[in-house]
Amino acid sequence: MDILFDTNIAIDVITQREPFYEQSQLALLLAEEKVINGYISASSVTDIYYITSKLMKDKELAKKRLKDLLFTTVEVATVDSSIIIKSLEADWDDFEDSVQYYVGESIVVDYIVTRNPDDFKNDAIKVISPEELINIISPE
Repeated sequence: MDILFDTNIAIDVITQREPFYEQSQLALLLAEEKVINGYISASSVTDIYYITSKLMKDKELAKKRLKDLLFTTVEVATVDSSIIIKSLEADWDDFEDSVQYYVGESIVVDYIVTRNPDDFKNDAIKVISPEELINIISPE
């Protein structure tokens, strides 16, 4: 199963942001343990670093945790001009979410995992929360 993780999931884990940390961590752990194939868009990496270094007030720790995420948990999905053009031409309120969606479409993910599913307009790719992913993989 291929999963694109939205920017907020990585930020939750890197900064240990409550009350979201536990569920986001469990979702990313599925990728780290190779239960699923996890991806983050290349465009998210700069946002993740910028936001986490500001929230944590520690650039080196933010870099270390981002490297750990990228080297052990997820693959970086390419953002090319065709994705940018589709996103610019799409009628989305949030450009970043549009880019995320079209990255997911380009790598044919099964789900996009985010804490903000209502931000995604197109339903060709199912958008779910970390909790929903965990329940899909490990139903109780």
